[in-house]
Amino acid sequence: MCFAVPLRLLEVDGSAGVCMMSGVSIEVRLDLLEDARPGDYVLVHAGFAIQLLDEDEAETTISMIGEMLEKSEREPSSQ
Repeated sequence: MCFAVPLRLLEVDGSAGVCMMSGVSIEVRLDLLEDARPGDYVLVHAGFAIQLLDEDEAETTISMIGEMLEKSEREPSSQ
């Protein structure tokens, strides 16, 4: 299964960028995007920003991921 996470881009330095997630800085590659700028939301998979997202779409996805994590923490594992 593949999983990509929407993150807000904080810094851009050529083809590298920095995003923040839960207070931790994450370096991402921007090689696959042409016009990523600080403040943009990017979809990150395996360290690469693979798509620009509009703010509403990104925040909705972030909220849904948070809900899934909360639910998985409340429910016992079936393994």
